[in-house]
Amino acid sequence: MAGDEGGSSGSSPAAEPSPDAGAGAAGGESGGGGYDGKCIFCRITHGEEPGTALLPCEHEDLVCFRDIRPGAPHHYLVVPKIHMGNCKTLKSEHIPLVERMMAVGKSILQRNKFTDLNDIRMGFHWPPFCSIAHLHLHVLAPASQLGFLSRMVYRVNSYWFITAEQLMERLKAESATS
Repeated sequence: MAGDEGGSSGSSPAAEPSPDAGAGAAGGESGGGGYDGKCIFCRITHGEEPGTALLPCEHEDLVCFRDIRPGAPHHYLVVPKIHMGNCKTLKSEHIPLVERMMAVGKSILQRNKFTDLNDIRMGFHWPPFCSIAHLHLHVLAPASQLGFLSRMVYRVNSYWFITAEQLMERLKAESATS
């Protein structure tokens, strides 16, 4: 298994956050984070899944790879190397992490000859609709070519998916009220 299950709409015991799910990432953010040997994304980020090719990534605390069930011609996942919970566990101090994840997503698209950054969708599945309990950003392009099922799974303003921009707005609003 080399990527996110994409359209899973249920929660399983494996999808429950680990004790350090809310921990920060490397690069100066708070928290310890760590490695969870049961987590497929932890194993991928540490090179323990030879079937998953890691793509070039300019930030050493992140990795990028193709989704195992692509919802678009370009479908990548940007994942922190340190085990972190889902997007709902993030706090305002994680804003720089999400910004780096978004920058990596745009960069990988451009490296793969996709330049229309107005026709992309980047975001996170909102709990409990996460099939992998390790933070990961979906990067899909062109958004205009998403199939019917993918348009539902990665739908903007839904109960199960939040765009990266929407998440940033939530985190910034939390920061302003703290």
